[in-house]
Amino acid sequence: MTSSNKNDHTQQILNFMRHEGFVGNSENLALTPLAGDGSSRMFFKITTGENGSFCGVMPANENTKKGLAEALAAFNIGSHLKKRGIPVPAIHSFDPENGFILFEDLGETLLYDELERNKKKSGEHVWDQARETYKEIIELLLYMQISGSVRFDRKWCWETQRYDKKLMLEKESGYFTQAFCQDLLGIKNLPAKLSDEFKDLAGRAARQPAVYFLHRDFQSRNLMIAAGEIRVIDFQGGRLGPLGYDLASLLIDPYAQIPPQVQQELLEHYLEHLCTYGLDDLAFLKGYKSLALQRNLQILGAFAFLAKQKQKVFFQQFIRPATLSLHHLLTAPDADDYPHLLKLTEKILNLLDK
Repeated sequence: MTSSNKNDHTQQILNFMRHEGFVGNSENLALTPLAGDGSSRMFFKITTGENGSFCGVMPANENTKKGLAEALAAFNIGSHLKKRGIPVPAIHSFDPENGFILFEDLGETLLYDELERNKKKSGEHVWDQARETYKEIIELLLYMQISGSVRFDRKWCWETQRYDKKLMLEKESGYFTQAFCQDLLGIKNLPAKLSDEFKDLAGRAARQPAVYFLHRDFQSRNLMIAAGEIRVIDFQGGRLGPLGYDLASLLIDPYAQIPPQVQQELLEHYLEHLCTYGLDDLAFLKGYKSLALQRNLQILGAFAFLAKQKQKVFFQQFIRPATLSLHHLLTAPDADDYPHLLKLTEKILNLLDK
């Protein structure tokens, strides 16, 4: 951010916070830019005199229709989830003119950060302790999926109102093909029947009821630890969708790299709690692998785009683990048969190894 842009936003935010009563006329306001992972939005830690600290979020370009729509979705969905008892950050105020949101300050500890610290201390034994944290997160996830869908207004969504086959083909398998295979890896000749397999995969995934609250990026960098409690962030892409997608996002998360045996244990924990809500665990399992494959394709498309187009090198280190995860899903004993995608994945692993 240039100095002039920073000063513009500082003054804009200061004026808004004075108007809303968070800052007095004589009070100083400190604005510290924060990293935003893959998002193009601007994040700030805002410190005031009397009222403590906040997290401010501004659209990358507050004059664009897309930026304002995303901000409005964050405000509406965040407010809804808070009312439903989901531990999202409180929203203190919202400026509909420029999309600025004033959130509760949750600190700086991501679940990912905590895992990395504990991996350095405990190595592979990190999961002896972390699995209990993840079981709590799974119970929270299931509650959010069900409670969050109650009185959820699809008009709040800024992209699509529901996770459906069209989205899967364009934003997941299509994203994987274009951003990862072609743009990043330079693979020009893709298998002729690959698109047929993607249609078949999306058709199977689309059979799952898309009537629950879907976060769509439920992973260790969108979960924070504040005062010893798990808090959920980055929910502005929420919409209605199937149960299995967010669980897959959590379990195959390349940032966390949960071992397969721990993934299985956590999946079984989810199924146990699913039954307490009166939902069918066998019906859930029928569609879970398809949704996990869809999510894995989306991850690889996103990492490739962020690494190459956005020049965010942080994401490069997770591309191989995400590809290994895709290979694991395709070769599991109960996997559906996608021979062309499997062959392509093996080719990609060879390219990455070189």
